[in-house]
Parts: sequence; C-alpha cells; structure tokens
Amino acid sequence: MPKMKVLFLCTGNSCRSQMAEGWANHLKDDVIEAYSAGIEKHGLNPHAVRVMAEAGVDISKHYSKTPEEIGAVHYDYVVTVCGHANERCPVFPGQARVVHVGFEDPPKLTQHLPDGEEKLVVYRRVRDEIRRFVETLPEGLKRDA
Repeated sequence: MPKMKVLFLCTGNSCRSQMAEGWANHLKDDVIEAYSAGIEKHGLNPHAVRVMAEAGVDISKHYSKTPEEIGAVHYDYVVTVCGHANERCPVFPGQARVVHVGFEDPPKLTQHLPDGEEKLVVYRRVRDEIRRFVETLPEGLKRDA
C-alpha cells in the first residue's frame, strides 16, 4: 500500500513545520511520506534543530523551502501548522485536503528572551505538542478532514 503524502506548511518553514516533518519521518515513516515547506523561506531555526536532537530526531540536514521547490507532488493532506499559512494556503494539484492544526510559534514567543534554557523550554513544549499530534497520524487527519 502506498504511503500517505503529507505536507506540513508554515509561514517560513523554519521551526514548526520542520519539527512536524521530523516527527513524521521518525515515528510514521512506514505509513507517511512527509514533507515540509513555507509560504516563504526563513532558514532552519537552530533552536528547533537542538530540541529535536534532544528527543533523538535529527533535522539538521533539513532546509527551508517553498512548496514550489519541492516540485509536483500530489499530496493527500496539507497540514497548516500556523494561522498565517492557513490563511494564505496555496491551491495544490490533485485531491489534497487542507487541515489546520495550529501550534504556537516558539521564535515569536521567545523573541524577548536571551538564548538559553528559558527559551528552550518553550521550544520543547511546542516540540512535544507537535509529537503528540503526529502520533495520531494518519487516523487523526482522516478524522479532521
């Protein structure tokens, strides 16, 4: 049986969508072909890379990209992980269903904090929330669509 193709879409493809792709590849690689992209490119967030590594998931080779850079993939689901991406979600070819599952934005929440443990606590919380969502897949997507 072919894997379900899922795109995790965010504003800049720097943090939340990257973590979601990482979790999907780590936890659901047998049933999901995961991708991530952003409405625009903001670069890979080093704090996201760090907290994912702490959880045993290496996303250090990921890079920030737009859906156009991925190419012509016929997704089964496009999961918008932030409100901005949900509002500006492009139209995808085929029968892709768009599902919005918003997560708070660690860079925005921690912009006033110096680099260090206090900042990483927020990234870890969001990382774990995304993991809990990914653990429900693919059934969780079919239910929400």
